[in-house]
Amino acid sequence: MFLSAGRACGRQERKAHHNERASRSQDSSGRPKQSDKTSHPTSRTTPLGNRIKMVRYAAQDIPAAKSARARGSYLRVSFKNTRETAQAINGMKLQRALTFLENVKTKTEVVPFRRYAGSIGRTAQGKQWGVSKARWPVKSAQFLLDLLKNAEANADTKGLDTGNLIVKHIQVNQAPKGRRRTYRAHGRINPYMTNPCHIELILTEGEETVQKASQVVKKEGVHLSSRQRGTQIRRALTEA
Repeated sequence: MFLSAGRACGRQERKAHHNERASRSQDSSGRPKQSDKTSHPTSRTTPLGNRIKMVRYAAQDIPAAKSARARGSYLRVSFKNTRETAQAINGMKLQRALTFLENVKTKTEVVPFRRYAGSIGRTAQGKQWGVSKARWPVKSAQFLLDLLKNAEANADTKGLDTGNLIVKHIQVNQAPKGRRRTYRAHGRINPYMTNPCHIELILTEGEETVQKASQVVKKEGVHLSSRQRGTQIRRALTEA
């Protein structure tokens, strides 16, 4: 008897609380009150009334009106290989980056491996970058080619000069690993993981720069390290 009375009392309290909240959310005419908050800044509404979630890029200081963007999420391609390939084309002109990636697919040019260089073999083609460890990640090059062409089409739609575009920003992030299993001897099971990644890149129009006059007197006998030589060669390649 006491238990049923307590349940009834609880139901009445919840009902009264619900009615009070409903009255607060309605105006004097019984209609729902309009919220004072504006629409969410990370979403926009299309002319058809569909709401699209805006994607946030890591580089926030690049104006969207003068740039073209492209990104891919949860791409089934090696994170480490793609990161090294992306760093190789960072700062290049668009046409040079497209040519470089095509050359990587045919093993005419090589991608230098600097950060993830464990157990990486050596090749003579790495001399143009000032390194000895380098590879030809064909799959990563193909994914980056597709994204660059997508960004180029976006730039053409915006009316940007596609012949003067440079890779201003490119970033590769790790995605959640894909879990599989492989069967070993003596009834054991080991993980067999994939390492996908997210890629985002931004193209901007190159700025016109005035070349400095060549110095008459040059220092002779200056010894440069392999990293400094690689930096000079990379600067010459990106400016070409």
